[in-house]
Amino acid sequence: MFVKLAQFLSVMLYVLVAGVMWGTWLSLGRTMTRYDATTFLADGKHMISNLATIMAVLMISAAVVGLVVVVLLFRHRPTVAAWLALVGLLLILAVITVTLAVEVPIDNKIKTWTTGTLPADWQDFRARWAAFHTLRTFLSLAAVAAAVGAAVTGPGGGPAPRQIAPTRQPAIRR
Repeated sequence: MFVKLAQFLSVMLYVLVAGVMWGTWLSLGRTMTRYDATTFLADGKHMISNLATIMAVLMISAAVVGLVVVVLLFRHRPTVAAWLALVGLLLILAVITVTLAVEVPIDNKIKTWTTGTLPADWQDFRARWAAFHTLRTFLSLAAVAAAVGAAVTGPGGGPAPRQIAPTRQPAIRR
């Protein structure tokens, strides 16, 4: 029962991470490369202030719970579910890596810029952020798919066994 609860929590955290990534990509990331400097800075600063702390908590929580799930599933023997959970964890770790290596350094620069202090190559930073955000969005969606796959896969590697209610045998009268 604890394994299934941990898997449920893991899926929910992965979904929350992917949901923010997907929503940002769908609503902002695909068009932000056409923004003028003023709009880019205003939207960028709002997104950073609204999401930085909560995403740090969500991503770290997702990785920690994902690790717990992997350990629990591998504890007895490797199964399809365990391997899928490991793939999901590795994908979430890739999301975190892209975030820390590329996105956060760009965000930290954006936080300090004004329209008067924008570097000449600010559009390159914007395009780089958008490209890597697209990458981490689809990595996070793949992590969700792997975690869901692990959760719906039974302990033997196939679909979870169906629970069949016991049938009552009619009483035999003699």
